[in-house]
Amino acid sequence: MLKLLLVRTGATEYECQGRVQGTLDIPLSEDGRKQIERVAEQLRETKIHICYAGPCRATQQSADILATELKLKTKTVDDLRNLDHGLWQGMLINDVKIKQPKVYRQWQEHPETVCPPEGENLQVVRERLHRALTKIAKKNKEGIVAMVVAEPVTRLIKNALRDDALGNLWQVQCHLETAWELLDVSAVVSN
Repeated sequence: MLKLLLVRTGATEYECQGRVQGTLDIPLSEDGRKQIERVAEQLRETKIHICYAGPCRATQQSADILATELKLKTKTVDDLRNLDHGLWQGMLINDVKIKQPKVYRQWQEHPETVCPPEGENLQVVRERLHRALTKIAKKNKEGIVAMVVAEPVTRLIKNALRDDALGNLWQVQCHLETAWELLDVSAVVSN
């Protein structure tokens, strides 16, 4: 049976400032580096086969830290890139809320019904994540594979694998521990 060790990318300064990061190529903050180092320490005894990561700088830096600490091979998968928030990228979340209150509220309550201006909608992101998960599951029939991805991609993957609620896709993660979770991927192969 294949298990997915889903690791959230370490924090960036944009997240700490409450900005919409999306696909902007922002590096890890010092706190983000420490978060990933703690994750590596927590996972030291876990037998991970390979580490897949999205292409953005913070995700690559997070995966590199894990790979170095856990002696893993990493592979970048473009389909694991973050949600493109279009013109919202770089804006303070609070500014989006003030300038577009109805759209902001709809994004919070029903994000699947909103497409950020010049961005991509959740259905497009779900399709590419499903494609990536399917390829990874076909290449790795058993064991544990790590996947390092940014928010909200982690929530979208959990939503796809377990039908979890999406929740607030812009929840600021700056001061929280970087989360990791072990998930069953067999449902992806059968779909």
